[in-house]
Amino acid sequence: METLHAFIGTEGQDIGWLQMSLRAVLIFVLGVLIVRFAATRAFGKWSPLDIILAVIVGSNLSRALTGSAPFLPTVIATILLVVLHGLLAMAAARWSWLSTITKGASIPLVRDGKMDEPAMRRAGIGQGDLRMALRAAGHNDLERVRSASLERNGDISVIDE
Repeated sequence: METLHAFIGTEGQDIGWLQMSLRAVLIFVLGVLIVRFAATRAFGKWSPLDIILAVIVGSNLSRALTGSAPFLPTVIATILLVVLHGLLAMAAARWSWLSTITKGASIPLVRDGKMDEPAMRRAGIGQGDLRMALRAAGHNDLERVRSASLERNGDISVIDE
């Protein structure tokens, strides 16, 4: 343990530029590893839960880097947080009710060829967004569209008649 303290600095003491540089490299490597193992993509693209996790991991690792928090306990707590995130992702993949709680549900934007404008406003989707999704699905208008929904991952899915 004494070697670790000599390598990265002792908690509560000023550290030199070399120790700070070594901490930065160590935090960078740990951050890449932590994010790599957390990237299960079970929550889709970047859900609010994923964004919160990324912010907390970055914040925790920053505190460990600067010495404003104990190095090893902070890194261990951050790894535990990522493990809990992974367990929640696996549980959400298994139970649809938990998936709906963590990710939300899809939002119908078009029903039987008619736009649901209040739903589009609530979802923050403009007519231009819908036109772009229709073009991507091979449609010029809503004439042959049975439904379109804003999916939990942020994509707009279009279902033909």
